[in-house]
Amino acid sequence: MLLQIVGLIILWIGVVFCALGVVGLIRLPDVYCRLHASGKVATLGICGLLVGASLLLPAISLKALALAIFVVISSPVASHAIALAAYRQSVPMINPVRDDLAARQPQNSPSMSESVLAD
Repeated sequence: MLLQIVGLIILWIGVVFCALGVVGLIRLPDVYCRLHASGKVATLGICGLLVGASLLLPAISLKALALAIFVVISSPVASHAIALAAYRQSVPMINPVRDDLAARQPQNSPSMSESVLAD
């Protein structure tokens, strides 16, 4: 009985993280902030759902653990790759505080779409 209560609580925590992530996707101003919200949903929300489900259904614990490890490893990498692609395509930041990559990129370099069109 106690294991079911703990499983339901963790499951609801995962649902709350997923709901907050959806609100973040709707409310946040630019692609970079939205990626941050979706990355948190993928790691915290889905892992909460998987841990809660594995406590409620012990037969799926090994599969849920494997899936949680995969999500924890792949989600930040995917978010970073999407953010880097958006930055390289010159997607503007809304109210940037600091741009660490601006010094690394030449000012007059053509964007990726311009260089593809030139060929």
